[in-house]
Amino acid sequence: MKKIVKRVSIIAGCVILGILLIGTITIYSVWHNEINTAFSFQKLRDRNDAHKDGALYEMTVSGDYYFGEFIETGASSDKELISYITSHITKGLIPMKISESEIACSAFTAQLENGDRVFGRNYDFDKTNTCIVKTNPSHGYASVSTIDLQFLGLDTNKDVSGLMNRITALAAPYVPLDGVNEKGVACSIFMSYQGDEKTIATNQDTDKPDITSTTMLRLILDYAASVEEAVELVSKYDLHDSAQTSYHYMVADSTGKSAILEWVNGTDKTDNDGKARKLVVTYNDEDSHIGKKEADSDFQWITNFIIQPGYYESDEEKPGVDRYNIIYNGLEKTDGLLKDEQAAMNILQSVGQRYYKEGSDGCTVHSVVYNLTQKTSYFIPNENYGDESAKFYYTAA
Repeated sequence: MKKIVKRVSIIAGCVILGILLIGTITIYSVWHNEINTAFSFQKLRDRNDAHKDGALYEMTVSGDYYFGEFIETGASSDKELISYITSHITKGLIPMKISESEIACSAFTAQLENGDRVFGRNYDFDKTNTCIVKTNPSHGYASVSTIDLQFLGLDTNKDVSGLMNRITALAAPYVPLDGVNEKGVACSIFMSYQGDEKTIATNQDTDKPDITSTTMLRLILDYAASVEEAVELVSKYDLHDSAQTSYHYMVADSTGKSAILEWVNGTDKTDNDGKARKLVVTYNDEDSHIGKKEADSDFQWITNFIIQPGYYESDEEKPGVDRYNIIYNGLEKTDGLLKDEQAAMNILQSVGQRYYKEGSDGCTVHSVVYNLTQKTSYFIPNENYGDESAKFYYTAA
């Protein structure tokens, strides 16, 4: 009898082990990309609450993150985007979320003395945790981009740890702030504060497919090999700005071509109908109408106001005009020709929130110089410009 009981126990144990093994294999076969991505999430730099610095992380995305399918259906709101991400990434079992946030910022393009083309960008906000995200999808181009993790609802005052937070971070490819792809195309997003009494989101309503703010940037990184291709892609969609605010973009490529993409209808006093806005593209070699002598130069730059002539009654109404002029003065001295990537980073430092605004409660969360010729990224978090340990380098190719 003892032998029979022992044999039954062994058989039962084997059955349970087999069930667990089958379950594990099934789970991995369904979520292997998500599992690999979640476990690639790692901290690069600790928080510094005394300095109001968030932590810095990186993540390498395995697989295609379902973006090829997404652009076929699109989304006309953050709610629809969240629904899509939840149903595809976690198969509906774990809810995902996207939170509202403001995107201030500055950016510019320039040429280095060695001929390389660069795209410099500051992301200005408050203390937050940041993630550098590397993607290499079969449906498009490899890229490296930057994510503000509070966009995914992750607490800005805590480290990002634990399995659930790692799962939440799987949605990161859908909310890039800036990035460069393997073809040397870079793009970034900026608030544009459009509307008379309050910021009014662009919310186009035609028969075109729908896309949201950050997913439009992902569209460019994944599918555009040039500025012209980026503009062509964007033109095929109705834009629906996220977080009930308005944005504009700058995109550039390794040939020196760049463009500012804006959606406007009238002046700042009359641009109160987000559905009526239309895309206006301002190329760097066709911008004499904005009144600076850079019309004869390769470089271009942007902050947080619409650059279309006559949109504002005076410069005092332009958000970010102080940073805009500082960047222009830094570039105009050499007609947009800079010694090296560090010279480009120095211009970003000159408009860092803590650098040029003494006593500022804000922070330049990250500064990044994308080399469009080399397809690389030179990244510094939280205005730690003099700290060698705070310098990070990536390649998109």
